[in-house]
Amino acid sequence: MSGFVLTPTDTADEVRVAAELAARYAGFADRARRLPGEVVAALVAAGFSRHFVPVRWGGRAGGFGELLDGVSTVGEGCTSAAWIAAVIAGAARLGVYLPEEGQRELWSTGSETVIAGALNPGGRATPEAGGWRLTGEWPLVSGVDFADWALVCALVPRGERTVARFFAVPCRDYRVVDTWFNVGLRATGSNTLVVDGAFVPGHRSVARGAVRQGRAVGSDAPCHTARLRTVSGTLFAAPALGAARAAVRAWSARSARSARSARSAGQAAGGPLAPGGGPSARSVLARAEREIESAALLLHRVALAGDGGPGGVGEPARARRDCALAADQLVDAVERLFRSAGCGAQAQDDPLQRIWRDVHCAASHTALRFDTAGGAQGGRLPGRR
Repeated sequence: MSGFVLTPTDTADEVRVAAELAARYAGFADRARRLPGEVVAALVAAGFSRHFVPVRWGGRAGGFGELLDGVSTVGEGCTSAAWIAAVIAGAARLGVYLPEEGQRELWSTGSETVIAGALNPGGRATPEAGGWRLTGEWPLVSGVDFADWALVCALVPRGERTVARFFAVPCRDYRVVDTWFNVGLRATGSNTLVVDGAFVPGHRSVARGAVRQGRAVGSDAPCHTARLRTVSGTLFAAPALGAARAAVRAWSARSARSARSARSAGQAAGGPLAPGGGPSARSVLARAEREIESAALLLHRVALAGDGGPGGVGEPARARRDCALAADQLVDAVERLFRSAGCGAQAQDDPLQRIWRDVHCAASHTALRFDTAGGAQGGRLPGRR
């Protein structure tokens, strides 16, 4: 991608290098349905896999605001690469809830260990001496093809009912089935992880409730004690924020080309796609930019709460609502740009159509759907019980 320019953000040089490399391979990765190894390596080098790893294991115990900026920066180059950056950071954060021995094993080869995560129960585990026997299938596990470990959720018996637990499984104990043939975020490789009766020692398991409540083991850093529902939305919305900013850039470039073509053909400047020319163009661009930056403000407010800023008992519900609202605004902005660009933007190799697909896909994640997230906050309105 020639002339690739990033939005100014407070990100490390390694993050900007990863963003530029991801941009160069974005079209290829979309067609190949997976990220090239060079891009994955750049994301690891940029520190995404160790962002939330505890300091005692060589990580950074970093903040959510910093991660939001970093992931959205990568998202300006490639939404799928940004999605992987977010999910490997978030999956590593789950590791801090394991018992101390489990954490030691998880990061025994270093803090840059790449971990994939499956948050929804997709299998069952039965107790055995010293641990659990795990079997199941987990679809939609982003980055599973190149992960060193996976943290998967499964149901375990407790009396006459079942409860959910997380299990840390090394890549040697699971296999991957190629099932990700999606309209958007194609390069995330969100394939199906399958475990066939693997033994998981007890120190590599933790109750899902501890993860949701932020009951970290051996750390009191804000990034580890924040509740899962307070912060998960920022991880999934950050790629869409970067992608929406890239959509503005792609739309403006298309608009400039249209204006040049019109001038070379002897037509009057200031048509609907001329940059700053026609009133419809100015309106489309102004509304899109306003929606994108409004979404950014919402997401930064949620990240601030995750980093120990203002919040309270209702913060998880507010955070889910705000992230869902931000996702809606990003979808609306990209939709407006895409439709106004005309049929030419629908070409297979046009970056605007890829961004359009990716943003719609990202916003459909359960953490970003307003029908569920907004309802959770609505239940806390004054006068309602």
